[in-house]
Amino acid sequence: MYLTVKETVEFLELPEDYVRQLILNHKIKTIYDGRQYLINKNQFHNHLEQMENYRKMIQEYLSEPLPEDPDVKDED
Repeated sequence: MYLTVKETVEFLELPEDYVRQLILNHKIKTIYDGRQYLINKNQFHNHLEQMENYRKMIQEYLSEPLPEDPDVKDED
């Protein structure tokens, strides 16, 4: 399945200028049909999988309770 630049921006949740720079620097594989760039959606599967793993890792880290400090002394 091929996406336009605007569809890719929405799909990846990235700024349009950034996606266009990736295209111009040949970081994203595209097909130019004479009017617009078409981008194969399947090439982002690995990227999206890594982003989801990163989100899970951050959520796990943020949900860990803070350990009690054994050196806390009551100064009253």
